[in-house]
Amino acid sequence: MRTTEIDPASLLAAARGIAEHQPVFMLNLLRYRERADYGDRTDLAPCSGRTAYLERYVPAFRTLAPDGTRVVWLGAAVAGVVAPSDELWHDVGIVEYPSFTAFRELVTGPRYASAAAPHRRAALEDWRLIAMHARTPG
Repeated sequence: MRTTEIDPASLLAAARGIAEHQPVFMLNLLRYRERADYGDRTDLAPCSGRTAYLERYVPAFRTLAPDGTRVVWLGAAVAGVVAPSDELWHDVGIVEYPSFTAFRELVTGPRYASAAAPHRRAALEDWRLIAMHARTPG
């Protein structure tokens, strides 16, 4: 099933199971549209989904992200080694937030909805977003 939206019910359910006062890492699995889809908007030049994400969404996100948020890693997914053959991703990103509350307030806020989310929606064909806490090996 393809998804590109943050479901409010899933967001609330996740909040109940995530420790509040520690950083949370969000794993992003990204599959881009060949061409970004802005619907009827004509104020933006046509571009690829990857361009819309990296050159439009990411800068908007960085402007809005709360203090303590950092992109830990962003890179190309080159091969699925243990994965369904039809579940291929273009890029993978890991973003650290100071807390899940900080993440939730960002993505449910009106500034994110108007400045960043339209680029994410236009860019992505499919997306997975998985909340994680760091563990110390051993």
